[in-house]
Amino acid sequence: MSKSLIKLSEKYGTVFTIYIGSRPLIVLCGYETVNEALVDQADDFSGRGYFPLFNMFTKGYGVVVSNGERWKQLRRFSLMTLRNFGMGKRSIEEQIQEEALFLVEELKKTKEGAFDPTLFFSKAVSNVICSVVFGNRFDYEDKKFISLLQLLNELSRFASSSWGQLLDRFPRIILPLPGPHNKFLNNIKETRKFVKEYIKEHQTTLDSSNPRDFIDCFLIKMQQETQSPTSEFSMKNLVGTTMNIFAAGTETVSTTLRYGFMIFLKNPEVEEKMHQEIDSVIGQSRLPCMDDRSKMPYTEAVIHEIQRFIDVIPLNVLHSVTRDTPFRGYTIPKDTDVIPVLTSVLHDQKKFGSPECFDPQRFLDDNGYFKKNDAFMPFSAGKRICLGEGLARMELFLFFTTILQHFTLKAAGNPDNINLTPEISGFSNLPHRYQLHLIPRFG
Repeated sequence: MSKSLIKLSEKYGTVFTIYIGSRPLIVLCGYETVNEALVDQADDFSGRGYFPLFNMFTKGYGVVVSNGERWKQLRRFSLMTLRNFGMGKRSIEEQIQEEALFLVEELKKTKEGAFDPTLFFSKAVSNVICSVVFGNRFDYEDKKFISLLQLLNELSRFASSSWGQLLDRFPRIILPLPGPHNKFLNNIKETRKFVKEYIKEHQTTLDSSNPRDFIDCFLIKMQQETQSPTSEFSMKNLVGTTMNIFAAGTETVSTTLRYGFMIFLKNPEVEEKMHQEIDSVIGQSRLPCMDDRSKMPYTEAVIHEIQRFIDVIPLNVLHSVTRDTPFRGYTIPKDTDVIPVLTSVLHDQKKFGSPECFDPQRFLDDNGYFKKNDAFMPFSAGKRICLGEGLARMELFLFFTTILQHFTLKAAGNPDNINLTPEISGFSNLPHRYQLHLIPRFG
């Protein structure tokens, strides 16, 4: 759909309306237009559009789908709590480092044989967010954990499939019909059940003077605001927000890692340059840390280019305008849904020459130093920018560098046959399944 909308923008301009049934959607294309809306007019475009698939996932509750006072209270609390539990702090860095080592040990068990990395990356990334939200990580062999990750993977794939997009656009027509959406709805039920069990367990062991994780903090806030008629701290919002953070914190980063290693297989010269930088800055005797990032411009450029190139959430999550909004000669009526097409920003010809090519050099200046680009918006921008941006950036740097510190990649087949176009492109861009070999670099 993102490609179709960009094609329409060539004819109708960077702001135009499409109709899904009788429902109008305002489409914004290109860096200048999207930035003007989400950043320059941040308050006006800070509403969350009607997103049936997300509403089904959390029953309309939680920080992602909410609006108005509910959204303000939940977002403020979530940001503060995630920061308190180390997002952007050394404590979470140490947890990611520890998890990266667990992952390396697990990868060593493949003994240089060909394997699909999907579940490996999901386990590691999910454990980081689990430690923040649930207060503990899971063993990689934990059957319940593996089952949950498979549920999340299926949910993500369905949401981006043709059937998932039909369900999102025409829920009243599709819901009563037989079809794969019934399994999707059952998977949602199972995910919610998992979260509710953890919340129930937290309720019985809660110590208000010593919160262990995000759930504890939310439960304490619920107790504090029992008498407040305007409080949004309810069990439904706890379940919804926990599901939001858990699912988003698992799928987007693990997909980026999976796609990134696929790109390395296709472009071995990139991997080789990263190996050289890792060896020169970090060596082999210690773990990578976030202080290394400023001394590793090429690695930083590669990670930025991976995120730009794969464009993991191509259509963004729907926005809406919070009031009648003048914009580029038009007036957008209050509560109208808006699609700020992220593909059109991350692949903007003016901001990224030859955007269809993978080229880390675009994030480096003539002296080899890292250079920023305002159009780098994989986490969106403005008031609705991704809650977990800081955590995701840490995870990507530490997981990529730790794995490449320990291993050299080898394609399971001919690297020329690797197809970097998404297998599925809907809500997410998901890569084709692939296998690779990992060759240890030292004993």
